[in-house]
Amino acid sequence: MIEINPDIVYRITQLAREFHAKEAVVFPHEAENESGDWAMQVLADHADDATYEELKATIESLEHLQQATIVALMWVGRGDFDAYQWGEALAESKERWTPHTADYLISTPLVADYLEEGLSLLGYTRD
Repeated sequence: MIEINPDIVYRITQLAREFHAKEAVVFPHEAENESGDWAMQVLADHADDATYEELKATIESLEHLQQATIVALMWVGRGDFDAYQWGEALAESKERWTPHTADYLISTPLVADYLEEGLSLLGYTRD
């Protein structure tokens, strides 16, 4: 059982799809500078974007365990872990939680698809 209401995850997927569908949102595959903080730079360019702000605020309003659950769902949906490794994925995401979790999720291309696939693999379906 996941530690978050699936409806919240589906809301995040909806906002992520809206944000990533905008033509100006492009995430390079590799960092453009030595620090590797390209995702933070790209996201900073969208600070005045209402969809971005709502998506980020929605994720940041969640408790740390809920944020870690979303990261673990993304990892399962992306294939980093399988459904049988859910406990391991969740434990690792809890251990690796940072205040930048929202940025990490938002800067992941296909995050909405990964979250929905993760929910599906764990037996959750959209009503």
